[in-house]
Amino acid sequence: MSGARGGRLPDNGRVLEMTREEFEELVAEALDRIPPELTRLMDNVAVFVEDEPDAAEPELLGLYEGTPLTDRGEWYAGVLPDRITIYRGPTLRMCGSRETVVQETEVTVVHEIAHHFGIDDERLHALGYG
Repeated sequence: MSGARGGRLPDNGRVLEMTREEFEELVAEALDRIPPELTRLMDNVAVFVEDEPDAAEPELLGLYEGTPLTDRGEWYAGVLPDRITIYRGPTLRMCGSRETVVQETEVTVVHEIAHHFGIDDERLHALGYG
């Protein structure tokens, strides 16, 4: 199963400047804000930052690839970790300020982690994490 966050991006007329290291730090900070009672439940998942998504989905902000916790059974053993990828390029292109990047990154991180817990896009949109 995979889940993605993205959509039509507004053209802000410029691309915000932010190094990969700065963006990775924002992702780490967003992860640190996840309540410990939830992070303790996360299992076999790794988070990555990439500059750009696949060319077929250039507006993608984040992507979850793996088997949600709700779908795992006794068969689930010895598999590679689920993968959450947060994309720097589309995020910087849609945001006009550092504050907006911080907010958008946090929403995207929460969105993709929610997929790990088995929450679908429809429910995430209803909760404001669309």
